[in-house]
Formats: sequence, structure tokens, C-alpha cells
Amino acid sequence: MPRNERRRIAVVGAGARAEMFVRAITEDHAETTVLVALADVNQARMDAHNRWLTAAGHEPVPTYPAAELAALIAKERVDEVIVTSMDSTHAGHMVTALDAGCDVITEKPMTVDAESARRILDAQQRSGRKVQVSFNYRYNPVHEMVRTLLAGGEIGEIGSVHFEWLLDIRHGADYFRRWHRDKANSGGLLVHKSGHHFDLVNWWLGAAPTEVYASGRLFFYGEHGQRHGYARDYERVHGSPEAQGDPFALDMAANPRLRELYLDAEGEDGYLRDRNVFAPGVTIEDDLSVLVRYDTGARMTYHLTAYAPWEGYRLMVNGSRGRLELEVVESDHVSPTAAGELKGAAVHGTTEAPEQGGVTLTIRPFWAPPYRVELQPHTREGHGGADHRMTAVLLGGQTDPMNRSATARDGALALLTGLAANRSLQTAEPVRVSDLLDLN
Repeated sequence: MPRNERRRIAVVGAGARAEMFVRAITEDHAETTVLVALADVNQARMDAHNRWLTAAGHEPVPTYPAAELAALIAKERVDEVIVTSMDSTHAGHMVTALDAGCDVITEKPMTVDAESARRILDAQQRSGRKVQVSFNYRYNPVHEMVRTLLAGGEIGEIGSVHFEWLLDIRHGADYFRRWHRDKANSGGLLVHKSGHHFDLVNWWLGAAPTEVYASGRLFFYGEHGQRHGYARDYERVHGSPEAQGDPFALDMAANPRLRELYLDAEGEDGYLRDRNVFAPGVTIEDDLSVLVRYDTGARMTYHLTAYAPWEGYRLMVNGSRGRLELEVVESDHVSPTAAGELKGAAVHGTTEAPEQGGVTLTIRPFWAPPYRVELQPHTREGHGGADHRMTAVLLGGQTDPMNRSATARDGALALLTGLAANRSLQTAEPVRVSDLLDLN
């Protein structure tokens, strides 16, 4: 491609996550990229994005049904496709784009099952095109510092990792309102959400998972809300008097962005974005424990809680020369009035959590006092500033000396940890990752 020619990009999947990429293409990196089309199963959502483009001073772009992606690519002369659709549809769009000669950027998780991962890897190999998975947590400055410290031998050889992730009852609940509540769509939280965390550990350790054991259950959401005293008798929030005053209810009508993307678009496909989190039909878990063995010999214990009173995570890494401890508090509590609101990261820039947060990174060497590692000021905008830094690499051509840009193989490794954990939930036995998909 000539140096002065912009990459022609199409986005397939016009939900909330597409906003970040559309803005990055049309504003942040307009000198190197141009948005040439949108594709989705819902015309109303694409129309909403075009209204927002027009309001920002840009021309609207052509829209296509998602099933016509191949025709879109040919007609609009697309160089790269960004996939931000429902997780279970990623593989089909990616294979179509690769076989049409396009590079691909996909939201995480890369896909939701091992067979689809193999299809993607095969399509990449035969096409020779590039796949990048948008693991934005790699681009958080705090996570980059952890990578630098561990790779530099600050605590020696890594023996074990303990990683605890807490989703508060505002953010965690959102996975039980929308399509993620069905494991067939999302692979469950071990694939959709924990895949982020599994990728971080793979990246931090320079390691690949070899064996996984998991235990977990649906404890808080779904029909368990009746036992805990939270359940109310309604299917969805909009139009339901029973939802009034429910701290778990999401009022889409009060959020202009959500109203346009989802409430006003329901007539086309019937998708309900504001389901009762305690309504029947939830097939994913909300409390999960995982034990992972890596090819370096290191082990990880991991726990995800999706119904916590505060949001953040704790990481402890034990090495032959000491210990690294990281605590990130993204919100120190959830107020009753904010519980039904989305976190700012869920709909970019529309809602900000009011509670306090902070980061502490400590090194505890053997035979010496512990010391704090200086970090950049903590920000909660765009996943700690990671979204902007990620799009600068993926779309703006910024150099990437830390290899933060995840490949299809990286996407498969993160996915396989979650898939092996899901298999272990079913069998109550350890699962060898290579039995699901051999990447060698």
C-alpha cells in the first residue's frame, strides 16, 4: 500500500464496543485510516452510528447486513476488517475476511470454541493475512510495568501466581442482562471476561497453559436471586413497574446512547439489553476457581467473583528472589443509586463510576525491605488509558517494542485456558489443553 494511502476499514458488529474503534478510525487516526462501511444484523444500530458520525462532522458510511460481509469487502475495497459482533459470530466473520484477502482485528475473545479457533488459524495460514486480538489490558501502563519487572528478573524465576478478579454488582450484573448470559453466545465468563486475565498471565510469564482444573457455579444471579431476597417478578426493565427502584435494573431510556443502540433497535431483532439479572435462563457461572499449569512449570490459582461490593483485582507473583504484589481498586464500593448504571468502560464516556480507586504495586525481595514501584497516575477512562494506547498501535502504526499486539495464537491460548476450565467444570477432572487444540 502506498505510504500516503489510508487503510480502508470496515467494522462488523455495531454495538457499544464498536464506538471505540469508529472514533479511533475517524478521529484519532484519520491520517492513516478511513472507515468505509459498517455491517450488522440490525439496521437501526448502524443508523445510530451514522447519526453519531454526522453529528461529529463526518460523512455517514454505507451499511450492509452482516451476512453480506464478502460482498461489502469487494465493493468497498476493504483492507482490514474489525470484528466487534457477538462472540459466537467472530469466527465466521474473521474467516470470511481472511479468505477475501483482508487483515483482521477482533475483539476478545477471538472465538468461543476450539473448532472455530482452528478454522481461524487455518484461514490465517492459507491467506497469509494478519490477525490481531484486541486484548486492551496489555496496554494498561500498570500491566506493562508488571511485564517489565517480571521479564527483567526482579523477583527471579516465577514459581506461582495468585490472581483474584472482582466484578462489582454494577459491572458484574451487566453480563447477566445481555446476550452473555447464554454460554452458547459468549463461552461464559471464563471465556469472555477471564480470557483477558488468562492472556495477561501468558504475556507476563512468557508461558503457555498446559493443564487446567476448575470448579465453579452460578451462585448469585439467575434464579438464585429468589433465595438471596433480590429477585423481582419481571422479564425486562423497560415498561415493567416491578423494576422501579430495583438497584439491579438498567434504565436504557435514561441513557441516550443505550436508547439508540438497543431500545430503539429492538423492533428489528427482538434483542433485549435490559433483562432482569435474576430471571430464568442464565447458563453461565458467576463464581469460579481455576488452577492452571504452564509449560514453564509455573502454576496459577485464579478466582473470579461477579457479585462483589467493590471492583478491582489482586495479583501475587512468587519468584525465586521475592514476590510481586499488585492491588488495583477500580471502585471501592457501589452506591445504591449507581448499582443499576453501567460502568463507564461499558459504554465509553457515557457513565463514570463515582467511587474512589487506586493502584499499589509492591516488590518484596528476600532479605530486604519491601518497596513501592512508582506508577503513572491512575485513570479509569478507557480501561486505564489502555484503549487509546491500543488503537494507536493497531490503527496508528505506533511502534510496539513490548509485543503488546496479540496474535491469533495468543488469542487461541487465552481462549483454550477458558475452554479447558469449562470442560473441567463438566467433568470435575483436570483437562490437558492440547486435547482441545494442539497448537504445535
